[in-house]
Amino acid sequence: MPATTQLLVTSMNGMLTVILAGGKGSRLEPLTRDRAKPAVPFGGLFRIIDFALSNCLNSGLRQILLLTQYKALSLDRHVDLAWRHYFCRELGEFIDILPPQQRIDEHWYQGTADAVYQNIYAIEKTRPRQILVLAGDHIYKMNYGQMLEFHESSAADLTIAALPVPLDEGRQFGVMQVDPHNRVIGFQEKPATPAPLPDDPTHCLASMGIYIFSARLLFELLLADANQPDSNHDFGKDIIPSIIGSHHVSAFHFRDENRKSQAYWRDVGTLDAYFEANMDLVQVEPLLNLYDRQWPIRTFQPNLPPPKFVFADRCSDQQRVGCAVDSIVCSGSIISGGLVERSVVGSQVRVNSFASVSDCILLDRVEVGRRAQLRRAIVDKDVRVPEGVRIGFDLEHDRRRGFTISDQGIVVVGKADHIPTD
Repeated sequence: MPATTQLLVTSMNGMLTVILAGGKGSRLEPLTRDRAKPAVPFGGLFRIIDFALSNCLNSGLRQILLLTQYKALSLDRHVDLAWRHYFCRELGEFIDILPPQQRIDEHWYQGTADAVYQNIYAIEKTRPRQILVLAGDHIYKMNYGQMLEFHESSAADLTIAALPVPLDEGRQFGVMQVDPHNRVIGFQEKPATPAPLPDDPTHCLASMGIYIFSARLLFELLLADANQPDSNHDFGKDIIPSIIGSHHVSAFHFRDENRKSQAYWRDVGTLDAYFEANMDLVQVEPLLNLYDRQWPIRTFQPNLPPPKFVFADRCSDQQRVGCAVDSIVCSGSIISGGLVERSVVGSQVRVNSFASVSDCILLDRVEVGRRAQLRRAIVDKDVRVPEGVRIGFDLEHDRRRGFTISDQGIVVVGKADHIPTD
């Protein structure tokens, strides 16, 4: 083993990963009515949390604390089914789910820093040298080992993963200014007027919400912040801006493991962003490569039969053909004489005869009745679309039915939504 690789493996053994997976995800309702945002299905087969966890596993990180809060049952079950068998506790490996325990005070987490602070006892028990803090609700591929190597070589107290984003999108992120040596000299959380990059006035340098702290410093900062009654107890709003002038804070420029010319990182925090990221996957050459054996994205895969496409009656006037084009169709699904175009179809879905589904996301066990028509829609698990119903063609009619309509006109049918026959 080369010396540099050996050093990196040794360092990774001293790093604890803390994943923040407790957000409400209110902008993704109704998909988050019954589940936490990181547990929302993505790409037919996966959950959003699978990307952060796959990055950890592929990076050699095997000590993980997952901090949950709201509606965590679905997330708990998924982690138990999909992820626990990868970790051997006898070898010091673990993935532990930590719900709010109110060890420090009797309140929910008040911010990202407070979530970590309230679990400081569990974190200290592992005696880490560095702590990697991640969000559990982003879609991307990244080798955290490269970021740790940069963190150690630059002797930083804190390293922040950074990505250039269009200037008008910078209002949604923490925005950094760096010197020629990538030392952070300014940080503003969700500024109204983001500062542009010196060499590109159309972009700014955004924080990806990925941090590596020296453990001792993080403990000191969390304790100090907890005693500030006027603090938001948030990394971006409070912790990071407070140490820019007094500590060495570095920016690590995102290195994509997606092996594409364009770096891929998506915050799927809104219905439109979620829809667009899923639709990315059905392109001929999608920006996000899910078929990469060198950096696999793992998940729970139940024992289901392969998808099936039946009926090829092209001779009749009605063209009863079971067909899916430019689409992802998962295990156990049956396209039974219906047409699916540019869509992501989850497991055990059934599309019945003469139905049409275009530009849609159908989650597990959806049934589309005969002659039903769906366009630009997201349909949650276990929903049955009655025969002959049309969704996505008349947005005002869909709104009167009680369906959620996104800013860009995507119709979302939740589990509890009643679908009247037309």
